[in-house]
Amino acid sequence: MREFVINANDGGQRLDKFITKSVKGLPVSLMYKFIRTKRIKVNGKRAEQKQMLVPGDTVQMYIPDEFFTTATAENELERVHVKLDIVYEDDNILLCNKRPGVLSHTGDKDESGSDKVSERETLIFQIQAYLFQKGEYDPEKEHSFAPALCNRIDRNTGGIVIAAKNAETLREMNEQIRLGNVHKSYLCAVHGRMEKPSATLRDYLFKNTKTKTVRVQSHPTRGAKEIITAYRALAYSEAQDLSLLEVDLMTGRTHQIRAHMASIGHPLLGEGKYGVNKNDRALGYSYQALYSYKLRFTVPGGHLAYLNGRTFTVPLTDVRFLEFFRLSDVKKKLDRK
Repeated sequence: MREFVINANDGGQRLDKFITKSVKGLPVSLMYKFIRTKRIKVNGKRAEQKQMLVPGDTVQMYIPDEFFTTATAENELERVHVKLDIVYEDDNILLCNKRPGVLSHTGDKDESGSDKVSERETLIFQIQAYLFQKGEYDPEKEHSFAPALCNRIDRNTGGIVIAAKNAETLREMNEQIRLGNVHKSYLCAVHGRMEKPSATLRDYLFKNTKTKTVRVQSHPTRGAKEIITAYRALAYSEAQDLSLLEVDLMTGRTHQIRAHMASIGHPLLGEGKYGVNKNDRALGYSYQALYSYKLRFTVPGGHLAYLNGRTFTVPLTDVRFLEFFRLSDVKKKLDRK
């Protein structure tokens, strides 16, 4: 028999969710059978699969030891050479500047559909190793929780990623993102000179799950979702015929910026999915020139209220495609907003 004492990070979730995370070798069908036949109990009593756990509860599992996998996480985390660019950190969150080319998770894929990358190279593994080596995360003491990302960025897009250090923060930050209280601003380089210095684009986006692409259209159809993209032109490079834009997303859809800009005739520099320019590789860009450079919080209350009104940015020198523009002029325009 194995017994788990529910801690603060384990509480607030259903029994079946807790078991799925903490006993990875147990098939789901058997888990439900063991709950039904009282081989899994809570506080020594019959349990229900949807029963909510609270800190201090004990979960008893009268199941074979073969379902409990041997933990080797500590050895793995200890050996990692951590390479993180930390923008901000406190007791609850970690903001990291993810560089283009880095996968957020092993399950993410690049533009070719490949996810062939070592887990140790992913952003989330680096974060977990960092917190383990600092003494803030001990997988031996956590049954079902591990530090997790609250938002993701495509492999070849750079920018700020939010990681939660505890379960309460993960739940709250995900809710704030859902409510639209976490605002991301992007920089991107697009082909051509913009017809308007600023605009708010409103269209509809249809996602093709087979081709893993999206299509932008001006009219609503079944399955299409509204997209709203606001941009402001910051600079223009006549030599490369490129415009630098600051973009704010009013909606957050798959490939929204890339597809929306291409749909108005201004594909991103390096864009290979929604527009191909022969000069891009000559300029040294084989992936989209897009960076989530700024994060602003409007959290009215609750556990993360201390973040309300705070803004975090990456150094502009980290944004490679700014090499085509006069950095001093770009800074002045951004400061005037």
